[in-house]
Amino acid sequence: MVVCYSVLASIPSNEFPNPQILTMIETRALTKTFGLKPVLRGVDLDVAAGECVALFGPNGAGKTTLLRILATLTKPTLGAVRVAGGLLPTQAEAVRQRLGVIAHQPLVYGDLTAEENLQFYAKLYGLREASARILALLERVGLAARRRDLVRTFSRGMHQRLAIARALLAAPPVYLMDEPYTGLDPAGVALLDEIVRELAAQGACVLMTTHNITHSLGLAHRVVLLAKGKLVFSAPRGTVTAAEFQSEYERATL
Repeated sequence: MVVCYSVLASIPSNEFPNPQILTMIETRALTKTFGLKPVLRGVDLDVAAGECVALFGPNGAGKTTLLRILATLTKPTLGAVRVAGGLLPTQAEAVRQRLGVIAHQPLVYGDLTAEENLQFYAKLYGLREASARILALLERVGLAARRRDLVRTFSRGMHQRLAIARALLAAPPVYLMDEPYTGLDPAGVALLDEIVRELAAQGACVLMTTHNITHSLGLAHRVVLLAKGKLVFSAPRGTVTAAEFQSEYERATL
């Protein structure tokens, strides 16, 4: 990892625009290898404040690895990464305070109530007097009536709703969502759609992985395609149809 640190340290501070003005996620020549196996190969990605970007790719393309790097859970091998104004991995602790993460595995505590789960994370975020916000978020995701029930009694979709509330808790400027619709029923899907649109309208940055092309073309501001560790296609909403994107997907994954 010495190479990784030296490469990141060599990037001048003016390499990236001021994230408070424009861009919240930026990678330059981002590379990740596991042993001798390359997973990400020189990825250049920008996601602006107020933008929702849907990231597509087949299994094994590197989508989850990319999100894990952005979430400070995995260190890059080479390249430069800046999230919410912080350079990774050197400023990982500060970046974590500005992230909301929703994964396809909700990772909530079954032996705590829904309310206790959010109270625990509020303490981790250093939030004071968070009770009103916790109740409001549980109301928002439809769990207020079950807030004092142990989470192990919840359905899979309820677990995911609680994970959504957790991501919103500190009102961070950057949201990373890895297959966030997993386990949600149609009402839950509609709820998350509404939340994503509101976040973008309020100036937050959302990067999500998904496999649902038609749904994402109606939700995201931009769709990008990752194949064999490289970003191979990017298109703003309204410039590509589902059939055209499917064709690009199939061509890139041959």
